[in-house]
Amino acid sequence: MSRIVVRDLSKSYGDLAVIDPLNLDIDSGAFVSIIGPSGCGKTTLMRVVAGLERASAGVVELDGQAPERARAGKRVAMVPQQPGLLPWRTVGDNARLLLDVNRRANPDDPADVGALLREVGLDGFIDAYPHELSGGMQQRVALVRALALHAPLLVMDEPFAALDEITRSEMRGLLNHLVEGKGVTVVFITHSISEAVALSDRVLVSSPRPASIIADVEIDLPRPRPADVEDLPRFVELCAEVRHALHGGMR
Repeated sequence: MSRIVVRDLSKSYGDLAVIDPLNLDIDSGAFVSIIGPSGCGKTTLMRVVAGLERASAGVVELDGQAPERARAGKRVAMVPQQPGLLPWRTVGDNARLLLDVNRRANPDDPADVGALLREVGLDGFIDAYPHELSGGMQQRVALVRALALHAPLLVMDEPFAALDEITRSEMRGLLNHLVEGKGVTVVFITHSISEAVALSDRVLVSSPRPASIIADVEIDLPRPRPADVEDLPRFVELCAEVRHALHGGMR
C-alpha cells in the first residue's frame, strides 16, 4: 500500500507556472481521480508524483520515499494514454516487459501475468502481436503490464481517452474489478466526469493552470461498484457536484 503526501508543491517551466503551491494527502488503497480543464497541469502533477519529473519546489513522498526512489524500486506502475506496446513482442511478452527490465528490482511476489491476461479476456491472444489487437485489447495489455509489478501505486493518465464509449465503459468495470480490495493506491487522470465518479473514492477538481485543487469531492457510492452504478440517483448527484465545482473554477 502507498500513502501519498504532497507539501507546498510547485512546478514551472522557465517563466511558465504549471502547478501552484499545492498540498495533498492520499490514503493508502484509495482510488483518486484528478479532473480539470485541458492544459491545467494534471498530467504534470501526475508525472511528478510518479517520479518522472522533479518538482520545482516542495516535497512529494510515497510512503516516506522520494518518488524517484520509489519508481526505481518498481513501487510505481503507470498506464499512459497510449498503450505503447512494442510491435515485435507478443501480447505475453509485452505484458511481462516491466518484469524483464532491471529484474533485480522486481518484487518478491510479482503477479501471475498469465492469470491477469485470462482475467482481462486475453488468454487466447498471448501469442498475438499488437497489430492484431483492437485498441481496447491493446489497452488491456498495458493495464496487465502495469499490474504485473504488484506495485502499491498505480498512476493512470487518461488511459481510456482514445476508446469508444462502449469499450471505455467496459474498461471502467474491468479496472474496478482488478483493483478493488487489492490495497493498490490509484491516481487517475481523466476529462470525463462520469468516469471519475464511477471509479473513484475521491475526485479532485483542478483549477485552470497553474493547477491548484479547488474541490475535493468524496464519492460515497457502494463498493464493490455495481454494474448499474451510473443509473443510481446518487451517481447523478455526485456528477452534478463535480460539474459545478469544475465550471465554477473555470470562471
